[in-house]
Amino acid sequence: MGKLRSKVALASAGTVLLASAAVAAAVPAGAAAAGCSVNYAVSSQWPGGFGANVTITNLGDPVTDWALTWSFGAGQTITQAWNTTLTQSGPAVTARNVSYNGAIPTNGTTSFGFNGSWTSSNPAPTSFAMNGVACTGSTTPTTAPPTTAPPTTAPPTTAPPTSPPPTGPADITVNTGTRYQTVDGFGAATHIWGGTWSTAETQTMVGLGPNQLGLSIIRTGISPESGEWPTQVNSLRTAKSYGSNVKILASPWTAPAAWKTNNSRNNGGKLRTDYYDDYGNHLNSYVQYMRNQGITIDVTSVQNEPDWHPDYDSMDWTGTELRNWVRDHGTRVQNTRLMVAEAVNMNYSYTDPTLNDATARNNIGYIGGHLYGLEASGRLGPYNLANQHGKPVWMTEWNLHEADGSGSNIWGNPSNQTVWNETLDDIMRTVHRSMEASWSAYIWWYGKRYYSFIGDGEAAFGTTAGAPLKRGYAFSQYAKYVRPGYQRVALTKSSKASPLEVTAYTGGGKTTLVILNRSNSAVNNAIIQAPQNVTRAEHYLTSQNANAASQSVSVNGSQVSVNVGARSISTVVLTP
Repeated sequence: MGKLRSKVALASAGTVLLASAAVAAAVPAGAAAAGCSVNYAVSSQWPGGFGANVTITNLGDPVTDWALTWSFGAGQTITQAWNTTLTQSGPAVTARNVSYNGAIPTNGTTSFGFNGSWTSSNPAPTSFAMNGVACTGSTTPTTAPPTTAPPTTAPPTTAPPTSPPPTGPADITVNTGTRYQTVDGFGAATHIWGGTWSTAETQTMVGLGPNQLGLSIIRTGISPESGEWPTQVNSLRTAKSYGSNVKILASPWTAPAAWKTNNSRNNGGKLRTDYYDDYGNHLNSYVQYMRNQGITIDVTSVQNEPDWHPDYDSMDWTGTELRNWVRDHGTRVQNTRLMVAEAVNMNYSYTDPTLNDATARNNIGYIGGHLYGLEASGRLGPYNLANQHGKPVWMTEWNLHEADGSGSNIWGNPSNQTVWNETLDDIMRTVHRSMEASWSAYIWWYGKRYYSFIGDGEAAFGTTAGAPLKRGYAFSQYAKYVRPGYQRVALTKSSKASPLEVTAYTGGGKTTLVILNRSNSAVNNAIIQAPQNVTRAEHYLTSQNANAASQSVSVNGSQVSVNVGARSISTVVLTP
């Protein structure tokens, strides 16, 4: 479905641009590192331009400030940078820390990113040095070893001083004693009509590594023609085997034409009652076919958008008809859980009849609905009847891309402000609101599209096929770190944190927070009060100029301090 909800994103994005073309200065005195490693990754590339993330790991003694140097080999030029002060002279580049990320403890990391331009090619640099020491992945003594053994002395009776820890009242307090929905996941749809994801594209979608998006639900279509079922086998099998606890949702758009009142796959038309049993057997045949290919179909929808009758695959139902089919024929579909009803704006009249009938209710596992017009209808909130009967609510489709206006070539530029405004103010805001509404899943429309999570290579819009896009990095702030089985928990905020939209989760032995800052001001030194002492804290941020970039974090017992950038979405992961 390609419907759009009309809403223009008006907020402006803050910029953290610190690039220049000045001559590189000398590294800071007395700050030599004993060893380091560098991960340089091109996060996206388009004709004449690219974005990159750089992560430094300090393998030696702690440093309080750093300067990383390298040289480009093909005339690349840096045009923007974030989380660093960056200078370039010819091919030579020096990236220095900014005020909040200079300290790197032993085995600690820090990250920054930039956009650049290229002409004939864009090879990655091959050698880096931090504070004048080559980053070879090993340590090097900064002074010659002594020729005689040093004298032994008693160890100090007090610990050496440390940098000031976070102290004072908390700005975000996590309360794991109050729990809400269990999260089933975050996902996107494969191609419904023709086409498929390649193995590499599927791995980018579901993987948990660098520049992968961590999706945990893949939605696919059930064609009325069984000869079309093999098309998605390889991508679905890859998703199941490569990803972590990935679920598959299969949705039919229509029954075979001969079973419908209009004898057509298109323009709605109802399923004839004398074919109700055949439709159950049809859905079951699909599930068993995929099962024989090694693919479990975790959730099977009865119908995609029973209230929408376009001139492509579609089929019309009422809520009463759905209840009757589920009650009388739902058990024909085995080895899966059924879902109703994926109405355009989660219209309860399509799901209440099933929930109110004990037999029908027992034959389903999930309630589904789409986000088109849902906020205007007042239903972007808890579905009390579904919650009463223990049926998780999934948002299974939304598609919005008004940012391109008349079709301008903007989607391949990761720092485009209009794209970022729509992503943050519309897409990510509705993910946040869906979680606050106690829904268990959020599934976007096509995952591979120029306006989506990975590019499709369509020339008019400037994306690279299979390369992660800004919207994908933003969505991964939920998908990659809030995993299936996590539970949303309560939190409270101080007035300082009032601009922030925050949800918190517990699972996998960790506490995870996702923070939207849609204001034009950073919220620095925001203190998070965890439910227990923290031994490891991670902070990742996506903004107009950063792609899931690692951020500095300070820890003191059960308190953690983070800087939440303006116009950004962050994830903070706390390990006890």
